[in-house]
Amino acid sequence: MKVLHVNAGLENGGGLTHIINLLKEAKLEDLDFELLTLAEGPVAQAARKQRIYTHVLGTNSRYDLASLNRLKDFINQGHYDIVHTHGARANLYLALIHKKISAKWCITVHSDPYLDFAGRGLIGKIFTHLNILALRKADCIFAVTKRFASLIEKKAKVNPAKVHVIYNGIFFHGDSALPAKYDDQLYFNIINVARTEKVKGQELLLKAIKKLDDSHIRLHIAGDGSQLENLKELTRKLDLAPQVTFHGFMTQKQLKNLYRRMNLAVLTSYSESFPLVLLEASDNQIPILSTDIGDIHMMIPDQDHGFIAKVGNVYSIATELEKAVNTPSVKLKRMALMEKKYVSSHFSVKNQLAAIKAVYQKLV
Repeated sequence: MKVLHVNAGLENGGGLTHIINLLKEAKLEDLDFELLTLAEGPVAQAARKQRIYTHVLGTNSRYDLASLNRLKDFINQGHYDIVHTHGARANLYLALIHKKISAKWCITVHSDPYLDFAGRGLIGKIFTHLNILALRKADCIFAVTKRFASLIEKKAKVNPAKVHVIYNGIFFHGDSALPAKYDDQLYFNIINVARTEKVKGQELLLKAIKKLDDSHIRLHIAGDGSQLENLKELTRKLDLAPQVTFHGFMTQKQLKNLYRRMNLAVLTSYSESFPLVLLEASDNQIPILSTDIGDIHMMIPDQDHGFIAKVGNVYSIATELEKAVNTPSVKLKRMALMEKKYVSSHFSVKNQLAAIKAVYQKLV
């Protein structure tokens, strides 16, 4: 079975990680999977680093529809059995040529398709409509949460028989492969790994820490985005500057080194799918706290595995933070180990790929 994964190529963060991890696992299993990006960018660069067989279509702009014939010919001449798209732009391209290719077509929905172009006016509404039409035309849809699956079936009116819930996964490491922990006796260190955008809710986290009024707490925000300067200003207004460090974008290597000193990983988003950053924190044996987003109860099944706060609720976030801060370090470490054992058995890339392959095989 020959499979081609297609993406615009400009993804960064979770979308890029999802694609590269999946193709890396396929390579390890000696499967015939390839990647095509519409343009040169971070996805193609990351794939080459992993020695994944990568093609770049070379579109000139977001609206370069003249490249459709080249894409059609590439797919047909490559004799692919499955074409699997990621992202609205790749979905649109396949929607326009799907009747002219012999391959079956699958889409992974990484985020809420009704919010992908929010705030972009008429153009955003047009792209949202086109993306929904693409979802209806595809042979199968992979949704990364049950909520997304329900949204696609009920609101987008996609045939439920075509929709499959398959959770994201990561590569988990053995304890010996992780950097040695550094036990900071002075501070309780919290890490938030997320783009500094409104949807990630870092302003809620800052206000919650202010409520706790605990000078021993240190917050590390690893991420860049449009709200970075606003968050820095809010930090000053809350008189939290000595307790908060903005690291900006960090590589995985840099993050692993920072994880050594962390006591808790926190995500206070308003909306998420199935956050890989929490799986990565758990892999590094850090207990996790999240707002009640997506299918987070699948990742944190009970209070012995982590902390869950209400979405958009500063008081609830502060309450859960206080529970974590006041939990004895021995118990926190035990919680982190229990959570890692749980998520590594349920949400590995190997499991993710096996579930996707089962759907591919039914299609072909």
